[in-house]
Amino acid sequence: MKRTLATLAVLAVLLFCGLQNVPAQEGVPMNKEEAKQAMQQTYNYLKEAKVYYLATVDQDQPRVRPFGTVHIFEDKLYIQTGRKKNVAKQLLANGKVELCAMKDRSTWIRVSGVLVDDPRREAKVSMLAEYPELQRMYSPDDDNTMVLFFQPGTVEATISSFTAKPIVMKF
Repeated sequence: MKRTLATLAVLAVLLFCGLQNVPAQEGVPMNKEEAKQAMQQTYNYLKEAKVYYLATVDQDQPRVRPFGTVHIFEDKLYIQTGRKKNVAKQLLANGKVELCAMKDRSTWIRVSGVLVDDPRREAKVSMLAEYPELQRMYSPDDDNTMVLFFQPGTVEATISSFTAKPIVMKF
């Protein structure tokens, strides 16, 4: 029963995330401060949602799975995974992703962009400091910990709801 409910919840989130296809807003690119604020707003939303669903491509097949890590380091938005997982292989083959999260049962965010592997120890240390519970499974010095950042200039985040106009941010 719990598994069925969890599956239905995931399907509902994916359905809601695809309800509105908001075209990118053309115009003047965000300046550095606006981009930083957009990234912070995206980070805050994902932290409050706690779980987001990351979509990748595996050859010609889409793959979606839940994630929970999100972090800002050196003015970039990061996620974390295990290098030995299939998702890591997919990300290295094609860094184009989209993620989706919902909160309050009335708003959702879609974030698309290109993820780039950051093999530096300091990036791993920073991520694991924000998520100390991961230190039981990951270490900045192991060959499994993988942190990736959204390549600046490739990110579009859209916050949508059933009652308000979408908020589109690029950074």
